[in-house]
Amino acid sequence: MMKSPTILAVGGAYIDRRGQVSGAFVPAASNPGTMREAVGGAVFNALRSAVRRGVSGSLLSVRGGDVLADTVSRAITAAGIADLSVVFLDRTTPSNTVLIDGDGALIVGLADMALYDLALPKQIRRAKVREAISTADAVLCDANLPSTALERLVTLAAGKPVFALAVSPNKAARLAPVLGSLAMVFMDRREAIALADVGIDTAERDIIDCLRRAGLKGGVVTADDAPVLGFDEAGAFSILPPKKVADGAADALAGATVAALLRGLTLRAALRDGVAAAMLAIESAELVPVFAAADFADALALVPEPQKIGMS
Repeated sequence: MMKSPTILAVGGAYIDRRGQVSGAFVPAASNPGTMREAVGGAVFNALRSAVRRGVSGSLLSVRGGDVLADTVSRAITAAGIADLSVVFLDRTTPSNTVLIDGDGALIVGLADMALYDLALPKQIRRAKVREAISTADAVLCDANLPSTALERLVTLAAGKPVFALAVSPNKAARLAPVLGSLAMVFMDRREAIALADVGIDTAERDIIDCLRRAGLKGGVVTADDAPVLGFDEAGAFSILPPKKVADGAADALAGATVAALLRGLTLRAALRDGVAAAMLAIESAELVPVFAAADFADALALVPEPQKIGMS
């Protein structure tokens, strides 16, 4: 039996709260609505998706010494992921809270993630982490790591593919110093614009040109229900997703795509796997759902073939 690929993931695994207002939002007032809480984080969601597709994974993150830390720990274990994370007893576990209106538009977000900036750079220097990198086939990270930690990580992973998730437009800039060392970056259109340092009306092909000139070898750009863009040294292409790809679904797309790449598929074929995983995430109440092989095959059958994008 062929050994499954192994990934070391480094970055965010935290409490993800999502509140939705019922009806119209009224500022400076108590609004009725619902609140959902789950364990999320870009790199954790992506790694869970990769594990669903046959990859073996381990995760390095940091969390506090509170009851929420136990929730995060149980979620990592339940996902079949080896937990290399460190607990800081005098700190609170990172969290991300967003409020959206009745139509799903963002009202406000609050990211309590200072612990990542404080602790992750030091954790990457641990001998246990160096050993985990040496035995992994690839490294998956997100921009919850500050630039110094990302630079250290790609140095330690020299010779192995490093895949990154941009996380947000503000944090995407942290990837700029290491773009030339990354195998691929997964981002949405707003993050791609921030990373390419271009205007909001810039055409897709020009965004890709700018990212390439900045040193990026390959990337995937999602944009809700617009085509998913992919590019690598073989060229640029798009796939029209049957359903909107956003939030946790984009993380599921990234993980399934990386898993397929590590199995030897081309980016064009791998990204179809990613879109299928995103579809299943959208249809489920879970950010990264459990699904049978037949369900995945059915979803993949609905994903159209890639279409070539002409570049200037």
